[in-house]
Amino acid sequence: MRWFGPAGTQRVLLAETDVRAGGAYQVGFVTADGTEHHASGRYQEVAPHRRLVFTWAWRDTPQEVSLITLEFTAAGAGTELAFLQTPFVDEATRDGHEDGWSGALDRLANHLAGAA
Repeated sequence: MRWFGPAGTQRVLLAETDVRAGGAYQVGFVTADGTEHHASGRYQEVAPHRRLVFTWAWRDTPQEVSLITLEFTAAGAGTELAFLQTPFVDEATRDGHEDGWSGALDRLANHLAGAA
């Protein structure tokens, strides 16, 4: 709730998770232009401290389901994150997700650093 959403997120509305294989999640947030965005999916694989795989679909385009894979690797005193999301219906959708996730990961880094 404190960091999720792309750059410019005004408010996180919802962050419900059941982090286990087969478990569901849903998130919602409001962007700077006042638009609400909602996404949901199911966890496919949960390997604590190593790997998280889940589906992703926006509420307004539920037929466009992608798969997100997060891999975590120890790196010095921290953790390195590898992020992959695929497939996308077109390049514009891919680019929009890249911008959104980049902003969200920046917000996460700020949160972890105590700035958010």
